[in-house]
Amino acid sequence: MTKTFKFALAAASALALTACGDNSGGGATRDQIKAVGSSTVFPFAKAVSEAFARDTQFASPIIESTGTGGGMKLFCAGVGAQTPDIAHASRRMKAGEFADCQANGVTDIIEVQVGLDGIALASSKGGIMMNLTPKMVYEALAASPYGKEQTAKNWSDIDPSLPNQPILVYGPPSTSGTRDALKELILEAGCKTDAATAALKETDEDRYDQVCTEVRSDGAYVDQGEQDNLIVQKIEGNPNAVGIFGYSYLEENLDKVQGLPMNGVDPTYENIASFAYPGARPLFMYVKKAHLDAIPGLKEFLTQWSTMWARDGALAKIGLVSNPDDAMAKATAAVTEYTTLDGSELK
Repeated sequence: MTKTFKFALAAASALALTACGDNSGGGATRDQIKAVGSSTVFPFAKAVSEAFARDTQFASPIIESTGTGGGMKLFCAGVGAQTPDIAHASRRMKAGEFADCQANGVTDIIEVQVGLDGIALASSKGGIMMNLTPKMVYEALAASPYGKEQTAKNWSDIDPSLPNQPILVYGPPSTSGTRDALKELILEAGCKTDAATAALKETDEDRYDQVCTEVRSDGAYVDQGEQDNLIVQKIEGNPNAVGIFGYSYLEENLDKVQGLPMNGVDPTYENIASFAYPGARPLFMYVKKAHLDAIPGLKEFLTQWSTMWARDGALAKIGLVSNPDDAMAKATAAVTEYTTLDGSELK
């Protein structure tokens, strides 16, 4: 594709984007793809962006790590050049976010499950080692475990089999999709081991959410922001500290940190791919269909993802766990047929 044709395409795209409803007030367009969202998806998106810029004549996409929740707010703000084309998410879009999108004119959304990741608990190489369960993690981190006062100071207060060391966990903030996945996959699973607390979900959902997902704020759990690499640095410098982050960061830093088993299962590629590891979770990308013909290269960028997410592909080399066959077929269809989300399956 010639540069002259490129500029012509960008000009045509400007008209198309304005026509599709640029409610930003500026009426401007751009020739770069813009993506926001999950810090967990960020390194994979950057790798795809770099390959895309290298292999095509399109401008390099702008990828911002805003956290899943923050990215969804920006994505759902409206359609037009002043809004992102893509939102990355380390959990599925929520029904409330979908409703916000619809209310703001973002009516046609393409959902792509790009692969899998795991919520890994880790410590420094040679540091504290524990065989944990969701129940243990919940009792250690909950603000009010089973609705009672949080009194645990050391891991051994949770279970005598655990080390007599202070509970110190560095983890993601409340805006992070990793935190959402921690709540759903680990904390709620641990909370539900108590039948009376589990029953709260049917009788008082707000109380259930508070008891089962609210994390203690007395210093035992330290919110380390949206940058998972900072958590790696924190635990690397303290052998008694535990970190919580995406599996890809564990794999990337295996020379510095070690994964902690959950239910006796190590956080490995194979165990996440099979969902044997309890912290396994899907990762997503959401795309505005209205922007597909308006932003130069957006369709081709989706195709670039599909060339890199296979088990033996470039993204696997940096920690992405490839989708199972059925999810892979659905994802491939999403980036080639551009089917849209109807929202009925969202929670």
